[in-house]
Amino acid sequence: MHSPAEADACVEELRAALAAHGITLPSLGIDLPAFASRRPTRPLIALGNCNLLTARALTTALRKDAA
Repeated sequence: MHSPAEADACVEELRAALAAHGITLPSLGIDLPAFASRRPTRPLIALGNCNLLTARALTTALRKDAA
């Protein structure tokens, strides 16, 4: 089972990686209901909503790194 601290660290690493490409996902965070489950589970990272400009920037960054 993963700890909340581990999930927080993952979110911050993802936030920093996105920021390095000029991308901000305001809703990025831990899906808290995943921790409220009675059964041990892996935490989920909620990427959240973004506008069209951000989605295009994310697509461009992913395609650039894949090439």
